[in-house]
Amino acid sequence: MWSVILISIMRLFQKIRVLFYKLISVKMINKGKIYQPVLAQGLGEITIGKSLLGYPNSPYFYSGYNYLDARCKGPSITIGNNTQINNNFVIIAEKSHIKIGDHVLIGTDFCVYDSDFHDIRINKRQSTEHICKPVEIMNNVFIGSKVTILKGVKIGENAVIANGSIVTKDIPANQLWGGIPAKKITDLST
Repeated sequence: MWSVILISIMRLFQKIRVLFYKLISVKMINKGKIYQPVLAQGLGEITIGKSLLGYPNSPYFYSGYNYLDARCKGPSITIGNNTQINNNFVIIAEKSHIKIGDHVLIGTDFCVYDSDFHDIRINKRQSTEHICKPVEIMNNVFIGSKVTILKGVKIGENAVIANGSIVTKDIPANQLWGGIPAKKITDLST
């Protein structure tokens, strides 16, 4: 009996957390199923299809939150339909766009950025002159946990990215990649 009561309290707590983050977000997310709190920020566009954000039976469900930021006017974040992104993700489009297609599966602690945010040269580090490039993740991609995708990368359809990878260059369709930096492991049969 106590376990049923505790589960009910935890579910109510999570619903309150989701509502709180919705209230403090600058952007509204009208589509999709939100299980874990999402903080949506920025002046750009954020479009989410009928997808799932957060997952109850995974790490960080009660302790973390998800972060979407289309920083300036012009940048955009687009997430297609039937995509599932697990808990604790960060997606930031600073000066360009990030597009995630349909039927994409993404694990916990996922990060994708269109920018390095600061130049590595000391005399330019505090400026806003750094380069941003769009990121595109095509349909049916499977991305493991703790994966980071950096600016200018395109992930081809049906590709798989192994846990813990850092993706710095394009991944063709139907390939398995992994590592730091991510490299091709094998071709995938369709």
